[in-house]
Amino acid sequence: MFVENSSMYRLIFCSLLSCFIMLDPIAAQDRHTLQIRKMFESVMNEGEAYDNLRLLCKKFGQRVSGSDTAAGAVIFARDLLLKTGADTVFLQGCRVPRWIRGKAETAFINLNQKQIPVRIAALGSSIATPEVGLQARVVEINRLSQLDSIGHELNGKIAFFNVAMNPLHVRTFHAYGEVASIRRNAASLSARYGAVATIVRSLASNTDEHPHTGNMAYAASLPRIPAVAISTRDADLLSGLLKTNPALSFYMETHCRMADSVLSYNVVAEWRGREKPGEYITVGGHLDSWDLGEGAHDDGAGCMQSVEVLRVFKQLGYRPKQTLRIVLFMNEENGLRGAIAYQDSARARKEIHRFALESDAGGFSPRGFAFKCKTPAQFEKIRSWRSYFEPYDMALFTSDGGGADISGLFDLGALLADLRPDSQRYFDVHHAASDVFETVNRRELLLGSFAMASLIYLVSEMGL
Repeated sequence: MFVENSSMYRLIFCSLLSCFIMLDPIAAQDRHTLQIRKMFESVMNEGEAYDNLRLLCKKFGQRVSGSDTAAGAVIFARDLLLKTGADTVFLQGCRVPRWIRGKAETAFINLNQKQIPVRIAALGSSIATPEVGLQARVVEINRLSQLDSIGHELNGKIAFFNVAMNPLHVRTFHAYGEVASIRRNAASLSARYGAVATIVRSLASNTDEHPHTGNMAYAASLPRIPAVAISTRDADLLSGLLKTNPALSFYMETHCRMADSVLSYNVVAEWRGREKPGEYITVGGHLDSWDLGEGAHDDGAGCMQSVEVLRVFKQLGYRPKQTLRIVLFMNEENGLRGAIAYQDSARARKEIHRFALESDAGGFSPRGFAFKCKTPAQFEKIRSWRSYFEPYDMALFTSDGGGADISGLFDLGALLADLRPDSQRYFDVHHAASDVFETVNRRELLLGSFAMASLIYLVSEMGL
């Protein structure tokens, strides 16, 4: 009787154990689902990213690398991270270039003894026109392949690169990527043929009166000529007038200059890991911006979303297994000096970096993430987490990710990801005077913070 009962008990025990083993993944999923829901409720009800962004933009807008405003933003961000409750906050030095716009630009079209004002903005790193301005006839270029055939016409004239972003790309960053090299290289491309200045159609997906700046570069072997962006509306105006009046002239006056490089800083905060404090997960955005607006979407939004990740973890009493690093990078817009300093430090200290997440695509509604993985198997594992994001309409996972400030961490072993918000309105404000706090929606911004916190939680708990 005892033997029979013992056999029966063992059979029952084994059956129950099998059930528990089978149910364990479900239990784990429920646990993660509940934790993610808690983060959602905390961020949406009590999130501080929007209010923090208001303070950043209104006190320290126009955060050009090396400026006094950028220096003030560093102190603001350091104090904010200390207030939010990081274990450690420190400033990581990096020398940054300093470009100064100077007095506002002036431009007009000379047509039949009439001056038609137009809106321009000097491109970052450009030299200025002569103090008295510069006037010349204009040659319009609609595609780069034209240069070989019409280059001889540019001598002594202004090259007008009127190349619009392709409206057929649903993801507007793809359209931007196709034309960004024109802004960067137009001055040297046209100087090769003797042009005296260059005008670039603003890289914007809409038609409005705002010129969009951005960085450009000079080829060392060619003359340096002034480079400006013109608003899309005025680009259309200039193009239309050239068709009927090819002999018109264009006047432009800029006062920008390069100054000596200065010492600036990344702002770095740590929330030490509960199991593997010597391994790192990095999340961040870039603290610098251009000088025409307030840098709200580019990239104050990403910085304040990253701080919010720390806030919600603190509030819920959650510590990732690895140490979380919040990094607000300096000098993304015109040099990536902050990113280089962070990567060089990580390499020198032989730090172990497992994952890095960047938000630098605006504070609009999050649609998902783009990843850069070491193996297809890693991406497939990440894709299996989409079910956690589907209830929040942010489950678009792609494998074309990276992010400028975190890209160097890939060679140090980290898998990379960047937040992908809806991009339809981003290039309305990108690098323009319209990139101000008032264009950011509180709910959309907080949803991005929640998405970032959720992904970091899953990476830490489930591993890669």
